[in-house]
Amino acid sequence: MPTAKELLRFLAKRGYTEERQTGSHLILEHPTRRMLVLPVHRGDVPGGLFRRILKDAGFSEEDFFGGKKKKRKP
Repeated sequence: MPTAKELLRFLAKRGYTEERQTGSHLILEHPTRRMLVLPVHRGDVPGGLFRRILKDAGFSEEDFFGGKKKKRKP
């Protein structure tokens, strides 16, 4: 899974902007899509949360990984 920084970079390239930050939670806004909350912690974003943020933003894992889905660690 990606880090919060990698996910933020992906979303920023697709029009999301940093609106504000409360503690470790970054609020992102888009002109036509819904607002997102991205927790900015060390390490990887948990898998379920990663998929939920992508889904809420209107993207898939294939969009993020460029058509190649990363293998999960056992």
